[in-house]
Amino acid sequence: MPLLLLLILIGISVGALTGITGSSGVLIVVPALSLMGLTFQDSVGTSLLVDVITTSTVIYVYFRNKNIAIAPALIMGLGALLGTQIGIRIAISVSETPLEIAFSILTMALAVQMFRRARGHGINIKEKKSADNTRSHFLLAFLLSIPVGILTGTLGTSGGIMFIGILMLLFSLSAQKMVGTATLAMIFSALSGSAGYIIVGRISLLDAAIIGSISLISGYFFSTTANKIRESLVYEAIGSIFVIVVIVEIMKITGFV
Repeated sequence: MPLLLLLILIGISVGALTGITGSSGVLIVVPALSLMGLTFQDSVGTSLLVDVITTSTVIYVYFRNKNIAIAPALIMGLGALLGTQIGIRIAISVSETPLEIAFSILTMALAVQMFRRARGHGINIKEKKSADNTRSHFLLAFLLSIPVGILTGTLGTSGGIMFIGILMLLFSLSAQKMVGTATLAMIFSALSGSAGYIIVGRISLLDAAIIGSISLISGYFFSTTANKIRESLVYEAIGSIFVIVVIVEIMKITGFV
């Protein structure tokens, strides 16, 4: 029963994270499942399948509110899909410790970005007029999404925050539309990654089903109410969670837990 309750709490947290920020649930799912006894690779594979389930309802909400730019999302998704298969080959051929160290560094970087966004230095920009839907922008978006996919395959990061970074660089979209677009792109990398991990047998289908079913509901709720929450408080809270995740990962790597 305590295990089931923990999986439910993880699902609620993942839905909140994805629904509000468009981020992957990896930063919650991987450390939690690792502490519960799964290997890092199995935790990554399970997290990717959870992302597939969660993003489906979040995409629906953002699409219903016309906050998705279809073309950039498809281009980034295709690039990430390719990169993910490369990343999986890397992940299953190396030991856990380097992957966990890389995961901790990435998590800390994302924590810093969350605190920056809380202070108005992140993606919270107004939509501006510019001719950015050129072939060069789409080509660059595709190329930049390949390394995002590689990170998906190795660390389980479906790329929500990184896709937002690409959109900030190349396209003029509002904050909400960037979140919706990044979430649609993310489902491509998550699908590719989870399929790859299922093929190599590095995934816990039961854990993914329990967490995913809860995050499906949670993601719908938090994505529909995202506009009513003061963003700065949300980003500060998520940033704090990420810092805690880094501390736990460091303790796990050094043998304290």
